[in-house]
Amino acid sequence: MPPVQSTFRALADPTRRNILVMLRDRDLTIAEVAENFDMTRAAVKKHLTVLSDGGLITVRASGRERINTLNPKGVNPVVDWLKVFDIFWDDRLATLKSEIEKDKT
Repeated sequence: MPPVQSTFRALADPTRRNILVMLRDRDLTIAEVAENFDMTRAAVKKHLTVLSDGGLITVRASGRERINTLNPKGVNPVVDWLKVFDIFWDDRLATLKSEIEKDKT
């Protein structure tokens, strides 16, 4: 599993996030992805490589083409990282609730 830093890096760019949305609907070749952007195939390939390194897509060969597939579990490292903040806010809100209840009595 890639470190969470690679996943955040992949998600940081709006072009890569748009590619992920496109891959949500169906698997695409590099050429099919490139048709949707005003950039070279080489630039699109670099974006796909970052997404792959971040664990957000998988790439498989099919003859001469490379098929890109969304890996929905790829966001799990980010979700796990964000859960730390859920615990933080749960604790803070529980403390606030306790203080408010003390004031009512």
